Amino acid sequence: MLHYVSNDAALRDGDLVLIDAGCELAGYASDITRTFPVGARFSAAQREVYELVLAAQAAAMRKVRAGNAWNEPHDAAVRVLAQGMLELKLLPGGGLDEVLEKETYKRFYMHRTGHWLGLDVHDAGDYKRAGKWRTFSPGMVLTVEPGLYIRAADDVPERLRGIGVRIEDDVLVTEGGCEVISAATPKSIADIEALKRDAG
Repeated sequence: MLHYVSNDAALRDGDLVLIDAGCELAGYASDITRTFPVGARFSAAQREVYELVLAAQAAAMRKVRAGNAWNEPHDAAVRVLAQGMLELKLLPGGGLDEVLEKETYKRFYMHRTGHWLGLDVHDAGDYKRAGKWRTFSPGMVLTVEPGLYIRAADDVPERLRGIGVRIEDDVLVTEGGCEVISAATPKSIADIEALKRDAG
């Protein structure tokens, strides 16, 4: 699920924890998400889904640069996620173009890949102007946060049921790309598992 607000379920070995967190400093907001295993390691299936979301985020970040349109990071993330869903057998065959055209990927990825960030967590600002996607300019700040949410169902491979992953970073648009403001927060599988190991 996108946002779990009950906050009363027991954490069991084998589960994943997804924390979508923010804070403010000097009146400016941040918003990051990390997903990690309750136990010491990701399972093989969790690892596959996590790596797919991480690859989608990397594809999206490559599109965050001055002059590119707002939708380009989202479109890049969706292509990676949709291809991965096909490979994981989450979606019926038919090919990537059909999945994108019919938007069947939305069953497992139903939100946009980011939002403006600034004085508020979802800061004010148009995403479109006069029917056209807004273009990035140096100094803009946004989140990049693809995810994959696999609810249990008869047509979902059993090993993938119940896995949910989102990875979110805060990025500053620069002339030649973007600066990941939240880069110091571990997100590779190796770094997360090392952190868990060190925490004992």
